[in-house]
Amino acid sequence: MVHIGNEWDDILKDEFQKPYYLRLRSILAQEYRTRTIYPDMYDIFNALRYTSYSDVKAVILGQDPYHGPGQAHGLCFSVKRGVEPPPSLKNIFQEIQNELGIAPPAHGELTCWAKQGVLLLNTALTVRAGQANSHRGIGWEIFTDQIISLLNQRQQPMVFLLWGANAKQKRALITNPSHLILSCAHPSPLSAYHGFFGCGHFKACNDFLSARGITPIDWSVTP
Repeated sequence: MVHIGNEWDDILKDEFQKPYYLRLRSILAQEYRTRTIYPDMYDIFNALRYTSYSDVKAVILGQDPYHGPGQAHGLCFSVKRGVEPPPSLKNIFQEIQNELGIAPPAHGELTCWAKQGVLLLNTALTVRAGQANSHRGIGWEIFTDQIISLLNQRQQPMVFLLWGANAKQKRALITNPSHLILSCAHPSPLSAYHGFFGCGHFKACNDFLSARGITPIDWSVTP
């Protein structure tokens, strides 16, 4: 059984018993036995583990985990310390510097954001080594759509940052006027110059939170 260790356990207990999730679990058991899958199976739910339901202030939606060795650890866009930040993450750091004057950090581990209330959620939570999008369509999207829908029901305001076409598809799930939706191009090198750079999302997120009496996010990364 999945054990997250916070409110999500109770909130998602019925979800973990639904037929689609039981099929997903069976597929994953076979995949982890026979292939190299990222992240480590004990890191799959780290986004939920680090950021409990009531603590979410902002949601950043990624596509699926990094598929290179040692990169993915259950938080979208984040890599473990000692791993070179991938290009998309470098572009995120560059936009933060442009908006807020915060110099890019020496590593790319974003757990300090997650602990402040930034849910770093991929739409698919696992991937085969070297094969981007390889676990698309096996059930993860149903699961992560439900997480977004559950967050949408919460009355406490939060910010949804939707970067790129895949993330923007989730916009229809966010109907509560209490929340702010910020959308733009993906930070990857292929699209960052087509709307991600200059988007102003990090400042806009904090301005929204501050205006509602919620402590803003410190977008610097712990050394």
